Formats: sequence, C-alpha cells, structure tokens
Amino acid sequence: MKAIELTAAKLDAFRATTIATPEPQRGEVLIRQRAASLNFVDMAVASGNYRVPGFPLIPVADGAGEIVALGEGVTDFAVGDRVVAHAKPRWIGGPPRPNEMTQMRGISLPGSLAEYVALPANSLVPVPARLSFEAASTLPIAGTTAWNAVRAADVGPGSVVVLLGTGGVSIFTLQLAKAAGATVIITSSSDEKLGRAKALGADHLINYRATPDWDGKVLELTGGLGADLVVETAGTATFARAVNATAPGGTLFTIGFVTGAEATVDLLPIIIKALKVVGNNTGSVSDLRAAVRAIAAARIDPVVDKVFSQEQAAEAYAHMSAGGQHFGKLAFSLEW
Repeated sequence: MKAIELTAAKLDAFRATTIATPEPQRGEVLIRQRAASLNFVDMAVASGNYRVPGFPLIPVADGAGEIVALGEGVTDFAVGDRVVAHAKPRWIGGPPRPNEMTQMRGISLPGSLAEYVALPANSLVPVPARLSFEAASTLPIAGTTAWNAVRAADVGPGSVVVLLGTGGVSIFTLQLAKAAGATVIITSSSDEKLGRAKALGADHLINYRATPDWDGKVLELTGGLGADLVVETAGTATFARAVNATAPGGTLFTIGFVTGAEATVDLLPIIIKALKVVGNNTGSVSDLRAAVRAIAAARIDPVVDKVFSQEQAAEAYAHMSAGGQHFGKLAFSLEW
C-alpha cells in the first residue's frame, strides 16, 4: 500500500513510500483511510517536542475511512461501513490506565496518512451519515475533548463558557455549548475570526490584542462572577487569567500548552473560589461515541478550514505551525 512517512523530528521530513498492506487479525477490521485531520500532538511529534519510539513512522493520529475487510470474530461492523478511528485504540472506557495510554496512532501505532490501517473493531465509531470523511476525521481528539469539557462543567441553559482562541477544540466547544443553551464568550487576536465565531453563535467577542486583560472583560460581561467553564488552551501565558475568569465553583478545563507547559499561579483564588481544575487527555472510545452521538443529534457540522492532499503534508504542517492562521480544523483528503 501507499503511505506517507515522517522520517525525522522535522516539519518537512516527509516522504512517499510503499509498504505491506496489513492483514486484519481476530477482532480487527481493515480500513481504507479516506481523510485525516491535524492536531497539536501531531505538530509536537514533528517538531521533536513529543517522544516517539523511533522514525520513520506513519503520522497523524486522527482519521476516518471505510471498512474493506473483517477479521475473525467481528460482528458489529460490515464491509462498506464508514467509521472514525479512536487515536488510542486500547482505551475503551473508564479512567485512563498506563497500558491503555502508551499506544497511540501516529506515534507508536501507524497513523492516518496511509492507504489502509488494521484496527480493533471495538476502537471504532460509526460516522454520522450527514458528515463527510474530512469532517468525521476531526472528531476523535478535538470533538471528544470539547464534549468532555462541556460534560465536566455540566453546561446547560444559563451556563457561561469562555473559549481561548478559535482552534478545533474551541470551535467544537462553541458549537456544543450553544446546542446546550449556554452563553459563549470567545477570544481571538483576529476580528475576522471573531466574526466567524459570531456566525456560529458566539455571544460575546474579545480581541485579546485590543483587550489584553481579557479576564477583566469576562468579569465585566458576567457581572463580576466569571464563567462556569473556561477551556484553557494556551498554558503559561494565559493560565493565571483563566483562573481569574472562572466563576466560584466553576471548571477550568486545561488542555493545551502552546505558550508553554509551566505556569506560576496564585493558589488562593483556586482555593477560595473552590474551582475545579480538570486536565484532559482526549478521552476514551466510549467518550468518542458519546461525542459523536451528541454532535449528530445537534446536527453540528465540524468546521474544516482547509483541506490538503497527502502529498501536501509538509505544507499542512507548516500552515498549522505558523500559528493562528486556521479557524477550526485542518484536514487531509486521502486519494491514493
């Protein structure tokens, strides 16, 4: 089969290759991969900021495709079914266990930039009929993370949600929070992106370049209370402000470190306001299944900003690494 390999920890170290097509073993299915989407973890691998067993590897954790063969004992799927593959196929449900977290697609397991992949059937979720393969490929990491954020804060009518930036998780959370009846405040350095977020239902827009003390603006918009949920995507540069912007009893859902992973923070506001600080490592197959069910029920269309071919892997990675250029997700359409 044809594949794209990442040969070193460099953003342009991609090569086209031909390797053996995998055979589905007992409990597995063979998937012809039709689309993939980029996440921060893929960038971390390619930039040397995420440890991998070795190179070359088939990159990109998230993907979607159609089943072309069944291994022995598989009864829940049929040839021709459209499926999305969980990035961590051993994490079926419950809290993460070390042995379930060590195996990840695009890192220790073959990723999505290949013609075929063999995966356990119990790690797959059917794709809603109305979604394209490109849209479906955004669901495993970004869609599941957003769903877990909304669920962690029990978001519903009357809730206030603050989102930092307009990347994939933020936009999914915007869509899910609005479907739940929440008020959403979103930040960006781009007025154009804020306008796009408004078109998706965002209630309040904050340009953090024009308003560096965006947390103060959140307090102003909420009568001094703050937000029930703040989805913290940036890390070092924004964490203290995110704490300030969270309401008493609220949830600070921390998922990113694009500005660094170390943060100095005053513990007193966390203690006094009884904040719930929640870390998140995507979620299990069960979480993905729940996220897909919610997205389908709310008729949410995942936002795919730009689509690349597999031959444009270096271009796609460069586009994402430039930072702040995309709105929602970047995807690959796989035509081998």
